[in-house]
Amino acid sequence: MELRHLKYFQAVAEELSFSRAAKRLHIAQPALSRSMQQLESDIGVTLIDRRRRAIQLTASGEVLLRDCLVLFERVDDIVRRVRHAASGGTGELRLGYIGPPTKSFLGPILRQFREANPGVIVSLEERTPERVWEMVAKGRLSVGLTRPVLAHEALGLESLELCEETLCAAVPADHPFAGERSVSWSDLADKPLILLARREGAGSHDAILAACRKSGFAPRIVHTPSVIGTILRYVEFGDGIGVVPESITPESDEVRLIPLTPRATIPLVMVWSSDQSNPALEAFHSLISDWLESRKALTKKR
Repeated sequence: MELRHLKYFQAVAEELSFSRAAKRLHIAQPALSRSMQQLESDIGVTLIDRRRRAIQLTASGEVLLRDCLVLFERVDDIVRRVRHAASGGTGELRLGYIGPPTKSFLGPILRQFREANPGVIVSLEERTPERVWEMVAKGRLSVGLTRPVLAHEALGLESLELCEETLCAAVPADHPFAGERSVSWSDLADKPLILLARREGAGSHDAILAACRKSGFAPRIVHTPSVIGTILRYVEFGDGIGVVPESITPESDEVRLIPLTPRATIPLVMVWSSDQSNPALEAFHSLISDWLESRKALTKKR
């Protein structure tokens, strides 16, 4: 199977026309048809349904198209990094992160990193906690800023705790809890609760369930959305009480965050593989360590 055949297939799949694809590729249509037949022969499946007047992709063809998009994005990335190295660049830092917990410090740290390491390419990917760990473990990311996950020990990665976030109740502005300085976990015992889906954040989900059990009740969960912002939407129109980390900032004055007591927290960690030798990662690790030390010194002064 040749890479050019995959490029040809992508053009046919996107155009759904051999003639338009041939024109786009600047090749003769019979040559394109032969290439597609050769690709199907190499893979051993039918990719294009030619029985209708307008061609369609088979289920296998749909899968291959999605994977081609990922493949060629990766090829472009490789070419970019090779050219960067040839022009005197000094490496790449591929950073995976989760959004809200990092928004207060990641921007300034990356600016410092860029100033100190102008020749390093910085690539950012916002993912779910589990996905960040997985991509670091597979070498697709240099480092991750994420939550702990259940399989973290099995993945064999190094980790450094950056901070602990307090869990809060998210309530509508007109809710009886809205004027309180704190809310007890036991006060949630008979309330409809909204939590982030476990598949999107097993660590935080399990920490919330553990806090409920410690307070003597099993939570009445009514929604488990896959995006944390959706929790606030449910709260806003009065469909329950959300339980979220303190870094989640409501977009509307109609939602209030109230700390839960006794205090329960979830950590934010930096993860990386000790197997890789990457000067850019070492420089980022050093910068994060300095940032942690400055935070500790500031906390002591207070």
